[in-house]
Amino acid sequence: MNSNKKYWAELLGTFVLVLFGCGSAVFAGDKIGFLGISFAFGLSIVAMAYAIGPISGCHVNPAVSFAMLLNGRLSPKEFIGYVVAQLLGAIAGSGAMALLLSLQNRGTEAMGQNLFDNAGGVGGGFVAELLLTFVFVLVIVLATSAKRGAGALAGLVIGLTLTLIHILGIPFTGTSVNPARSVGPALFAGGAALSQLWLFIVAPLVGGGLAAFAGRALGSEEAVASEERAAAKRAA
Repeated sequence: MNSNKKYWAELLGTFVLVLFGCGSAVFAGDKIGFLGISFAFGLSIVAMAYAIGPISGCHVNPAVSFAMLLNGRLSPKEFIGYVVAQLLGAIAGSGAMALLLSLQNRGTEAMGQNLFDNAGGVGGGFVAELLLTFVFVLVIVLATSAKRGAGALAGLVIGLTLTLIHILGIPFTGTSVNPARSVGPALFAGGAALSQLWLFIVAPLVGGGLAAFAGRALGSEEAVASEERAAAKRAA
């Protein structure tokens, strides 16, 4: 697979996630509520999983890519390329939101940005984001395992898990579990979103890292390695 196609796919997928996930909160949040916003994020992942999953795996999240790096499913070079593409996609998605807001003569003070104020401060926000990311990334690691995963249903499983994560997480932090998703809106919203951004980068990466090791302990990477050995034998 051409690496450039993988990176473009990640950029597109993250663009869609931010535009439709955060955009639903910004433009329709008062009508659809927390549940509707949660499904907007989840359905964005379902759509992209089946659209770009065969190209890049549809990480659209540096925490997911970090877990895949730790478990040997991504090389360091690929990891850097994925993260850069994801950040660019999130910024582009936020830029599209800002454009739509400007057409409505509205400012960018509300961009679906993440804040930890409602989580009880830094400690509560960090714990919430770490736990939410851990569960989300662990599901991804296990659902995409070569032989023990969900196969063709993986995209649906992952999307519904993100919906579940948002249902719980929105009242606490707005739910990040994705550094790129937090960076894009924060750059346009500024203020507290920027000053608190570090937490929504660090906590998801820690949660993703822990999920990588938990997935390995549960045997996900053994299945991947077995599949890779079988493929090598067939090629030989």
